[in-house]
Amino acid sequence: MGQFIQFSSPVEHLRQWAQKKPDDLYLTQPIPGEGVMELTWGEVFDQALRGARHLLELGLPKGSSIALLGRNSAHWIIADFAIWMAGHVSVPLYPTQSAESANYVLNHSEVRLLIIGRMDGVADNWNALHEALPEDLPLITLPMSPPVRGTDWADILASNEPLDEPVTRGMEDLATIIYTSGTTGQPKGVMHCFRSLVAPAGCAADLWGPGEHDRMLSYLPLAHIGERVAVEIPSVIFGFQVFFNDALETFVDDLRRARPTRFFSVPRLWTKFYQAVNAKLPPAKQRLLFAIPIVGSRVKRKILEGLGLDSVKVGLTAAAPLSAEIITWYRNLGLELLEVFGMSENCATSHAARIGEVRPGYVGTPLNGVECRIDETGEILVKSPGQMLGYYKMPEETAANLTEDGFFRTGDRGETDKQGRLKITGRTKDLFKTSKGKYIAPVPIESRLNAYPGLEAVCVTGPGFAQPFALAMLSPGALPSGDNAAREAFESGLAAHLDDINDSLDHHERLGCIVIVREPWTTASGMLTPTLKIRRNVIEDHYLAGADGWLGTGQRVVWEGEPASDR
Repeated sequence: MGQFIQFSSPVEHLRQWAQKKPDDLYLTQPIPGEGVMELTWGEVFDQALRGARHLLELGLPKGSSIALLGRNSAHWIIADFAIWMAGHVSVPLYPTQSAESANYVLNHSEVRLLIIGRMDGVADNWNALHEALPEDLPLITLPMSPPVRGTDWADILASNEPLDEPVTRGMEDLATIIYTSGTTGQPKGVMHCFRSLVAPAGCAADLWGPGEHDRMLSYLPLAHIGERVAVEIPSVIFGFQVFFNDALETFVDDLRRARPTRFFSVPRLWTKFYQAVNAKLPPAKQRLLFAIPIVGSRVKRKILEGLGLDSVKVGLTAAAPLSAEIITWYRNLGLELLEVFGMSENCATSHAARIGEVRPGYVGTPLNGVECRIDETGEILVKSPGQMLGYYKMPEETAANLTEDGFFRTGDRGETDKQGRLKITGRTKDLFKTSKGKYIAPVPIESRLNAYPGLEAVCVTGPGFAQPFALAMLSPGALPSGDNAAREAFESGLAAHLDDINDSLDHHERLGCIVIVREPWTTASGMLTPTLKIRRNVIEDHYLAGADGWLGTGQRVVWEGEPASDR
């Protein structure tokens, strides 16, 4: 095991890069209809200091909670640093968050000020959030914010000189409260200090840590711990350039502009890329071409170029399992795709696959400085340099999730191989029991089903039923409307895929059917978290009433809302 490195605070690292290379580009932000805005290290530091002076002059008590609401942007990061430089605590809100949830966070964390960034009511939930904001809450509006009352960022920059010196912060001082997206119940405020925020970089610097000349694309929500510690914090520690995504429609163009050397994503996107390539170049043809010397290498290179990933030295996947089949496919293309494992409570600092030691389906070994053990129930316990200070205003919840010797109870079940690599076998709370008294761990089965082209998300369920079954949402455009031949081919292939999976499962785990749901699962409906993980309890509440009918059809593939086929 390598050595854990304790870096200094993010603010100090930002200062160092602003002094070392003030004119080098740091943040590149697309502006719809206007090209891109490029900000240097010196400009970012200057703006953060001017914003910090304004915040200090507001006279808020030291350590006040200041909320940040907006899609990813250069000024989201600048505002985050301004909050820290002024001695306050940032509280990110998801741009897709429901009004009810946002109000809970604003009240629970005692927010004194809200900074609003890039929102438009189309790719986010601004219309509902706007109506629900407390009328007496002071606002600051960043570039690309919607028209709303508040102090404009441009006016702040124009009317304030840079702060002479940021407010001194200790490494154990509270830096941010990150509210968990909450697959069940109300979100909990995870408290992180500056020490835990820089811990992920210190745990992985000698493994596959970025360098000064790397590039990353920021598009996953900065309100989530993953993007903060995979992009925002490492960028100021290692001094690399960050590009931003404008919209879903421009994603490929934004990716090609950035030509990232490091790419962090969630299984859902890695799966979409995989399915898109397979739709254009069927797997059978890929195998044929890949086997031809020289031609195979060129085809693989072309695939990565088409995805905008040809410069990626290391790809990271996290947040949920990614099937071994898909990981192996990327690695066969020449992309070093590594699984990582962590959670909000340990600043996403737990396990990672090492280059040269990858075993698909396993999330690797403990990061430098991390301790791990599996208790008698199979639950993974972790003690990490990135461990949280606790849950905000929830001391009993904090104590309940820690062992007497300080290990965090992850809620995940796992097992290790002889090399100490960890495999996640499911969530302790996700386990469900069939009417025959048999327990089912749904996550590994979902991961394998998700590899089938055209499936966007899958939920394996069936508590209290004789057989488990799966609910599946199709990807947009997976089946051309009215094309019966394409639908029959899809259904036949999916049924065969289900049979292959069932053949490898224990008898009690075999799925009775897979149901293609009619309506998409969204964050707005509450069926997906802001990081696009399924909310199992919400999905089950909505669909379980139809289980008897679907299982009774005797069909392997069932279409919700349609009568049983005579075939």
